[in-house]
Order: sequence, then structure tokens, then C-alpha cells
Amino acid sequence: MIDPEAIAARLPPGFLIGVATAATQIEGAIHEGGRGESTWDVFARQPGRIADGSTTEITTDHVHRFREDVALLRDLGVDAYRFSLGWPRILPDGRGPARAEGIAFYDRLLDALLEAGISPVVTLFHWDVPEPLQRAGGWMNRDTAYRLADFATVAAEAFGDRVDKWITLNEPTTVSLNGYALGIHAPGESLLFDSLTSVHHQLLGHGLSVTALRAAGVRGEIGVTNVHSPVSSARRGFLGDQYTRVFDLVHNRIYADPILLGRYPRFPLLARKEFRALRETDPADLAIIHQPLDFYGVNYYMPTRIAVGPPEDSSTPDGEAEAMRDLPFHLAPWPEYPTTGFGWPIAPHFLADTLRDHTRRYGSALPPVYITEGGASFPDAPGPDGRVDDTERISYLAGHLNAALSVPEVDLRGYFVWTLMDNWEWAAGFTQRFGLVHVDFDSLVRTPKASFEWLQRVQSSRMR
Repeated sequence: MIDPEAIAARLPPGFLIGVATAATQIEGAIHEGGRGESTWDVFARQPGRIADGSTTEITTDHVHRFREDVALLRDLGVDAYRFSLGWPRILPDGRGPARAEGIAFYDRLLDALLEAGISPVVTLFHWDVPEPLQRAGGWMNRDTAYRLADFATVAAEAFGDRVDKWITLNEPTTVSLNGYALGIHAPGESLLFDSLTSVHHQLLGHGLSVTALRAAGVRGEIGVTNVHSPVSSARRGFLGDQYTRVFDLVHNRIYADPILLGRYPRFPLLARKEFRALRETDPADLAIIHQPLDFYGVNYYMPTRIAVGPPEDSSTPDGEAEAMRDLPFHLAPWPEYPTTGFGWPIAPHFLADTLRDHTRRYGSALPPVYITEGGASFPDAPGPDGRVDDTERISYLAGHLNAALSVPEVDLRGYFVWTLMDNWEWAAGFTQRFGLVHVDFDSLVRTPKASFEWLQRVQSSRMR
């Protein structure tokens, strides 16, 4: 086992170690307490959308088992727990009035976390658009941005005295790319570059939500989280370099630049027509998006390699997307690296590259940074003795923590492991296990894995 004390010795005082989850992936109880339907509830019931045909009905039943899960967090010894508020659990129609049962559930969860000495980090939007808003267009409809801000006000008034950090959006890149461009996540649209309207509306929702949280006087810090990936060309050359730049824009820059710099990046002549939705932006919108932030969250999982030419198949890191066949470039493999259960390359130094990219691009405009998600899926299974010996995950976490800590020019404040327990992994259903805790999806019994014990020892070995 990689020495946990060696990792602990590298963690600076005050550095947060936490774990992260999302409401749709763990809560279940989708018909209780007046909870409304989300776009993911509807998407999961459509034949062929989810790898194993599973749904959001139960997932890990966290709504009924949250005290058991908070006890696991306490035993793990983490400093913070990042979770999301279920938008349709609180606002079933995506707008007021709030459901008392939904507020009460998160009241109980927050109080249990604080009693256990765990800092609450709350994400407002982790992909669960209420279905009534989705029927009106979801993030393709500008009104959804204002509805998110209303949700921020409701959440701030209910929980603003107990939340230490607020995250407005989780991975707007994934929502737009997988949900609206490629059709492999909810709501299942395959709009390619016409999906860019959803980017702008999410960012507008972010800015409006920051303003709403501050107007409500929340005591916690406020930030945003996106998934970032360093993008490189499989073969240098004019077209390869241009397509690499285009993918870097659609995965990274069109989100971070408006938030941190107040403007969209310059678009290459090769693709100016495709980016027209973002070239015709009202400057007043950019002023709303460009809010001062207390921190910037980076989710990191893998690097991206771009090759010229249409793909031989329609595969993406998150599933099959027929829309990919219409593009003049494709995502090239990384055969030189080992892979996770999802087939994602394991190459920790690219996390360091991602952080360096941010310092180079944004300089003093970059606030303190948290790695708000980092983790890997592996085909974990209990052995004859019931133990889950996930040494690959321990190696992954140690390598990525070391990489993150190797970039002194970034004001890095913490690392959140994805995820606390095996969960319902979006379009992959129950086929991918990311957790520090093994979940038997029939009995719902939780069993801490070796990686849980390893992180527990990291935390217990730290100099506070």
C-alpha cells in the first residue's frame, strides 16, 4: 500500500480533504415528500438510455440512510462533504413555492454533518433540471437561468447560516456536451454546435445565482465547478492544431473565460460560424456572469487527445454518440497509459498540466482553487473474506494528490474524492463503481473499501 503518512506529510495546514456526491446519484425516494420529476428521471426510463436499464428510483437510498452515511463520513475523518441539493426535491416545478419536506430533509442532513464536525459544501445545480423546466427547453431556454437564481435564493434563506461553501454549477461542460450536443446524457439532445446556447444560459444562471446568494447574505464562500481536461493533438499539423484548439474551447475556455475574465475567447476562423451563438452575446450578460468568486473548482478525470478525421465508431468517454460521426475530428485513444473501469487513461501529470494551464491563462484573475472532484471507477468486488481490496484506487488517489500538490504557482486549497460510495453513475447506471465505500445494490449494505481505510490513515496522520 502507498504510504498514507507520506501523503499526509505533503498536505499543508488547512488543506481540505473531502468527498463528493450528487443528489440524483444517491438519494432515491423520487416519489416521496412531494419531490418532482427531474430530466434524469425521465431520461432513465427511456429504453436504451442507461447501460443496465436501471433508474433513479432507489440508487443508494440515501434519503432514508443519510445518518448511516454521515457516520461513514465521520469515521472516514474527512474535513468536508460536498453534496448537491435536489432541485426537484425542493422546487418540484422548478419554481416556488418550496416544499417543506424537501427543506426538512436537507435541514436534517446539514445538522447531522455539523454535529459530526464535517464542513458542508453545497452544490446548487448538479444536472437535475426539474422536468417542467426541461419541457420548456431546459438550458436552451434563457428563463432557466432565472429559475436557478430563484432556487439559489430559496436555498440561501433555508441553509445560508450552516453552509461553508456554495457551488453554483457542477460541470456545465458535461451538461452541454453530453446532454445537448451528443445526446448521451439527459435530456438526450444531439445538437452539436447548436447546443452552445445551453452554455451561455448555464453561465448566466451561475452569475445570477452568485448575486442571489450574496443578496441573501449567506455566510459561506461562493464558487463554481467545471470539469477541465488538457487537450493535445495526436499529430501536429494545421488541421490537427486547429481542431485541438476548437475542442479546448468547447471543453474548457468557453466556460472559464467568461467567468474569470468577463469575455468569451477568440474563436478560430475555421469555426467562427459554429461559435456564432457565443459571438453575439449581450455585454450585459457577460457582466452578470463575471462575478467575483471566493474559489474556483476544478473537476479532473482525464486528458483529451484530438485526431483529424471522422471516427471509426461513435464512442466517447461517457458512451456511444452517433452525433460524433458528423464531426471532422475524433477523440483519439491513449494506449500508453493504464485505464480505469470506464476506459479513461490514468495519467496524473495531466492534472498538474491542467492547473498550470489555468495559471497561465488567468493569472491573477484565478481565485484559490479546489479540486472538487477526482476519482476513478474500477470493477471492485468483495473477496471471500468480504474485504474490497481496491489497491488501484489507492494508487490513483495518491498519484493525483501528489500531482495536484506539485504545482506551487496555484493556490490550491483542497481535494474532494469522487465519491463517498458506489452510486448510480448516470448513463452507466450501476456498471461503474467510483466509491470509497462498496454498495451492494440489492441489499444496499455499505462496506468500506481498502481505499476508505487508506484515506482514513492519511487524515489521522496529518499535522494539523
